[in-house]
Amino acid sequence: MSKAMNPQIDEAWCGDLARYPTRPFFKEQSIWAVWVHRFGQRVDRRPAGLRRRVLTGLYWLLFRAVETVVGISLPKEARIGPGLRIWHFGGIFVHPGTTMGRNCTLRQGVTLGNRMEGGPAPILGDDVEVGAYAQILGDVHIGHGARIGAMAVVLADVPDGATAVGAPARVIPQQGDRRTATQQPRAGEAPRLIWTEHSWR
Repeated sequence: MSKAMNPQIDEAWCGDLARYPTRPFFKEQSIWAVWVHRFGQRVDRRPAGLRRRVLTGLYWLLFRAVETVVGISLPKEARIGPGLRIWHFGGIFVHPGTTMGRNCTLRQGVTLGNRMEGGPAPILGDDVEVGAYAQILGDVHIGHGARIGAMAVVLADVPDGATAVGAPARVIPQQGDRRTATQQPRAGEAPRLIWTEHSWR
């Protein structure tokens, strides 16, 4: 299995483990989904051949088993930086096209998905926290350090460091200006985060 390892995947997995308690496999079902996600990415980096095909089959068995048992769908195609923390389990869906930065936090019932079949998926910056049963849908950028409240429905960008609550989500004002997340202006805002593996370092 060590030949399937990749330094960037190792870094990501070590970052994940750092946010969990000791011996997490015996204490937190969510770590099973995180491990399977990282394992799938390791397999994708193997050279083509019989061993990769066998390991890919093993990945899909593990993915479906974890998805069914703990209710967390975290496909290997999602691009997720180090330090992912999932609190609790059940009803968590992450679209394969989703991008997340470092040290993001998800809770039970969260959906990160698209708004229509074949549509774009969300981009989350670093240190984003998503509350229980929140939905972040479509071509949405969640800025670094943003917080999404429980049961919020986010349909447009949320600025760095902001807190968004409600359905549709509204950004809690910091300067007395209350704005709906579906009305966030794009002109003059910081560029959208384009996360790559190299940005882990």
